[in-house]
Amino acid sequence: MSTVTSLVQSVDWLALAPPTVAAAVALVVLVADLFLPAARKPLLGWIATAGLALAALSLLPLLGEDRRTFCLPAHPDVCSYVADPFTLVIQFLVLGGALLTALLSIDTLKDHDLPSGEYWFLLLSSASGAALLPASRDLATLVIALEVASLPAFALVGLRRGDRLSSEAALKFFLSSVAATAVMLLGVSFLYAATGSLHLSQVAHALTALPDPRLATLASAGVALTLVGFAFKTAAAPFHFWVPDTYVGAPLPIAGYLSVVGKAVGFSGLILVTVQGFPTYANVWGPALAVLAALTMTVGNVAALRQDPRRAHSAVRLLAWSSVGQAGYLLVPIAAAGYTHDPAHAIGSTVAYALMYAAVNLGAFAVAALVARTRPANRITDYRGLYQQRPVVALALGFFLLCLAGLPPGIIGLFAKVTVFSVAVEAGLAWLAVIMAFNVVIALYYYLQWTTVLFRGAEEGAGEAEGAKAPEAAQTGQPSRARIPAPLATAIALATVLGIALSGAPQLVLRFASGALL
Repeated sequence: MSTVTSLVQSVDWLALAPPTVAAAVALVVLVADLFLPAARKPLLGWIATAGLALAALSLLPLLGEDRRTFCLPAHPDVCSYVADPFTLVIQFLVLGGALLTALLSIDTLKDHDLPSGEYWFLLLSSASGAALLPASRDLATLVIALEVASLPAFALVGLRRGDRLSSEAALKFFLSSVAATAVMLLGVSFLYAATGSLHLSQVAHALTALPDPRLATLASAGVALTLVGFAFKTAAAPFHFWVPDTYVGAPLPIAGYLSVVGKAVGFSGLILVTVQGFPTYANVWGPALAVLAALTMTVGNVAALRQDPRRAHSAVRLLAWSSVGQAGYLLVPIAAAGYTHDPAHAIGSTVAYALMYAAVNLGAFAVAALVARTRPANRITDYRGLYQQRPVVALALGFFLLCLAGLPPGIIGLFAKVTVFSVAVEAGLAWLAVIMAFNVVIALYYYLQWTTVLFRGAEEGAGEAEGAKAPEAAQTGQPSRARIPAPLATAIALATVLGIALSGAPQLVLRFASGALL
């Protein structure tokens, strides 16, 4: 009887609140969808948005604390769920990004006649998995959280029924992701066989002194295969091929969600397994991630540079390839963590960059969603004359693009890039800093090219939309002056205010991220 009693664990529900609230609201939405009449379905969107806001607010009682739950009875310091500063910052990023995505989605569902119940249930389910992942401290929970975040995303990408692009995007995303997950699970099984544990702290300890050379070989293979799985989730080259088609085929809010929340999930998982699980193999994953970072940023920026502004969906394609390039920058500090005795400092730089990127990239997708209401093809040329029609929106998009480029007045983008540069140089990766500088120059061209389009006069009859145009669209080829829906306007305003606030005090971001040290 005493043995059974010793295995009973107390659960810290306050620490579990952020992912639990999101999951609970997902179930509420699913049940409410069964009883609400069609005319009341928009209410589900507001329930989901309120639920995400509540999940984000549940982070406040956890600030300044280090709470743990699901710990081993014999080892109270070895836990499966840890709500430390790193977890809280990533959960803030994830839930904040999901909240902005929800605001973008409210009118998208009406415009494209998407099924409300399924959409909001899937979005909340994915957000709960994404919030669970940074708190996970064992490989099994990491994989489960990753799949809970990813599986609903496949369905969200393909939710536009009857749309060929959407179906192809969902299939490509699903098949490639399943293959990556299978590879990662094989790696996890190798690590468990070699170390006898799934908890990251125990895995790290066991890897320092494996008794048998054959176990060391098995563990090395496990480390490599696990990193391959997370490289796919972060859209690192050469595992990035699913990104452009998936973003184009998905509803625009979901493309923005994948570019921010999906990346946050992948990078937080990668940080946990490398820095906490595999520190003994830093001489292996450090150089490997440095090469991946150089390859990813180069592939992403060169592909973005080659986008034809007149091609259908060129705006979304450019943002997709840009996100691949940005993933390369985010990989630099993680690679540097393998070369330094203070990996926490390097990780803080990645978190700071991710916070900046999340705000301005979701803002850019919000403006793209607004333009797509009257220009479904969403070409870059469709943004010509935007300043004449919607000066505030054009200025907001210009600001987001300059932040991504790292140019004033987007001081936060410049600050984030300088921080990453300095971390690379301090770690002795000067060659990687040079490659990054080269890529930043490439990115300047296509970001500035799009920015200049916003302030040119619209050509008469240019860029006519294919098929039926939205009722409020102007027949001159210019963006419509119709009222911006309130949720969409709120999302653009929030992203703009956040970007301006961060640019006004960029040092606060690094200080905030430095509190996220592992």
